[in-house]
Amino acid sequence: MAKIDDVAKLANVSKGTVSNVFSQKRPTSKEVKERVLRVSKQLNYVPNHIARSLVTKKTMAIGLTIPHGSFFFSAFHTQFINGVILEASYYGYRVLLDMIPLQKVQTPFLSSYPIDGAVVMRPTTNDERIHLMDSENIPFVTVGKVMNPTVLNAYSVDNDNQAVSYHICKYLIDKGHRNIMFLNANELMTVSIDRKEGFIKAMEDHHLPVEEHMIHHKPDLSSNVYMDYGYVETMATLGELKKGVTAIIADDDRTAFSALNAMKDLNLKVPEDVSVFVICGDLSMMIQSNPSLTSMDLQPSELGAQSVRLLMKQLGVLSTDVQRNVIIQSKIIERNSCSTPREAGDDRTRYPTFHGAGHNEVIPPIVEIKK
Repeated sequence: MAKIDDVAKLANVSKGTVSNVFSQKRPTSKEVKERVLRVSKQLNYVPNHIARSLVTKKTMAIGLTIPHGSFFFSAFHTQFINGVILEASYYGYRVLLDMIPLQKVQTPFLSSYPIDGAVVMRPTTNDERIHLMDSENIPFVTVGKVMNPTVLNAYSVDNDNQAVSYHICKYLIDKGHRNIMFLNANELMTVSIDRKEGFIKAMEDHHLPVEEHMIHHKPDLSSNVYMDYGYVETMATLGELKKGVTAIIADDDRTAFSALNAMKDLNLKVPEDVSVFVICGDLSMMIQSNPSLTSMDLQPSELGAQSVRLLMKQLGVLSTDVQRNVIIQSKIIERNSCSTPREAGDDRTRYPTFHGAGHNEVIPPIVEIKK
């Protein structure tokens, strides 16, 4: 394990300078600070947090606050958390993974947090965590758009979720799909609201109707039908109602596999009968699935790293200018689960593509990955 002497020698500074960089007890030039942090990261140097806390009067820890029971950990969340931990360690901070039951989020509890600030995942409309942190002056960054009317100018990191669903929908429309079912996230989540708007806008820009059977929302985890989400909707829409859906957009890989099981029971093939697109999926699962699943790369590690940088700015650790609201780019990863629908055939000219006035989004690059 690297020691302070090792960092000082490689960075060509004194041990006292290394200590000052991490304790922030005395000012250090930007160039020296960045060099020490870079070397510390290179050597995996971890300072003594207890000693630092006594000097700085800080906990030297940040919280990653997750509403209890809102999701199962997936590859996306694992990559995100890794991004948070690695970036926090670069600045000498530990990460406290905090899963709070929403009904127990209380002001005294938050004010006694052993943290200097927090990264708030999966915000919902009028999120109580955000309201209480704002009222208690606890620095925080949200991963997702804040939709608390009384909380202004909050720091946030996010994908452009409206553009994400717009591009996915347009990608399928360009292949000839007109009847698309969207298995969206929970309707209270801000990401779900944005993606629904993007889906509707894409359909409207291409002069296509949005019918009732097209948009569904994931039930709450406490619901007894949560685990069946995707299967039930696919069986009802394609089986019982026979709506003739030719493409399904799934919020995550769990939902996609539930829909795939339903299509198997309905004797429908992917992509010959129905194309499937996954917004947020585990790369290894997307590739190993048969057929391999087309998905969106949301860059979860970068989302995590950027959220920590915004928090460090608020804590006074990072002196460089940063944007208050950071958008991480995403891109379509094309595999084998999406194709031209059978009914379109060679007669796709019957369905002209309209780009829609005023929509200036740039279509993200498509990367082909062969199985």
